[in-house]
Amino acid sequence: MRLRQFSPRILIGCILGFCLSLTLHACQVKPPESPVPQPTVSTIQAEQKPAQQVSPETAAILKSAGPNGLLNPPRGDVRLAVISDLNAAYGSTDYDPEVDKAIALIPYWQPDMVVCSGDMVAGQSPTLSKEKIRAMWAAFDEHVAAPLRRAKLPYGFTIGNHDASSALGVNKNFLFQQERDLAAEYWKDPAHDPGVKFIDKFEFPFYFTFEYKDIFFMVWDGSSSFIPKEKLDWVEKSLASPKAQAAKMRILLSHLPLYSVAIGRNQPGDVMQNADQLRAMLERYKVHTYISGHHHSYYPGHRGNLQLLHTGILGSGPRPLLEGRVRPWKALTILDINYNSPELTTYTTYDIQTLKLIKYEQLPRFLTGHNGIVLRRDVEFNELTAQEKSACNSRLGSKLCQG
Repeated sequence: MRLRQFSPRILIGCILGFCLSLTLHACQVKPPESPVPQPTVSTIQAEQKPAQQVSPETAAILKSAGPNGLLNPPRGDVRLAVISDLNAAYGSTDYDPEVDKAIALIPYWQPDMVVCSGDMVAGQSPTLSKEKIRAMWAAFDEHVAAPLRRAKLPYGFTIGNHDASSALGVNKNFLFQQERDLAAEYWKDPAHDPGVKFIDKFEFPFYFTFEYKDIFFMVWDGSSSFIPKEKLDWVEKSLASPKAQAAKMRILLSHLPLYSVAIGRNQPGDVMQNADQLRAMLERYKVHTYISGHHHSYYPGHRGNLQLLHTGILGSGPRPLLEGRVRPWKALTILDINYNSPELTTYTTYDIQTLKLIKYEQLPRFLTGHNGIVLRRDVEFNELTAQEKSACNSRLGSKLCQG
């Protein structure tokens, strides 16, 4: 059959219609793309859930936290899990269940590092044999250090009085030289490498410095109240170094605190000697936070420009604070460092037995130990009432009541 030819007019009309349809299609307004939502606190918290699958042991602990689960706070630029005072009775090679519970939970928070302010084993007894001391360190390795190594978590620590006391006898020799030798033996074994990036192993494991990202960590031997002058000279030189001063933050780890916070520890010998002079030196080199243990009681404090984190105990013997009517806790703190925050650090502290948060408002606004006031970290001295200032002055005198 013969096809009928199109007339020129019809052909031109078809071409124009086709072009017009193409033009209209291209000019259609497309719906805007959905904006990428900015993370809020709630979404950040959701994102903080661990990416890796937790162990059955950890899953069981998380389930015990209740229907709302265990809070995983918004993450900072760097996150530390802070623990202390893990030991039980003298010579013990076992640990309280809260220690094992804490170590099992730590990977859930995904810290960059774990730091411990001392008393990892149960020494400080002249009756302990070498075999017993080595057995204590082996138990520490089994319960604490080895699980953290398996989790690939660096472990920054300081030596406590029950690890290797630096107390001196009348002849100026160490009373617990054997314990110091065996603590050094354990930590210098390459198999027990704590995984930190050392700057100076001056007298490791008693005096040393290390770093993580932009944080400079100073460790001194606060296993007794006295630091010899030659060691303090090294401390000051290290803090004044370009490496320390170029860091975004400086943290000091000690076992004994500068000031008393707990009943039964409110006396000379349980705090560092010359606390005000030490604090002035640390402030001069812009140390931000002094982390300590020994008092077996959690208190987030400050004095002057120095933040004082008195770490809660995980082992045996929690103590009540000097003031207030709060029960003593076994506690663990997640410390988040936010470089752009005016406060720089945020504490999220858990009662490890109940997994509930310990909030600032539950704690006394200040404590009056024998060697000076410690203010709760969210309270400034000029915010104290006239009655509160008067109460401090009557206990300590005006000099020791300056914030």
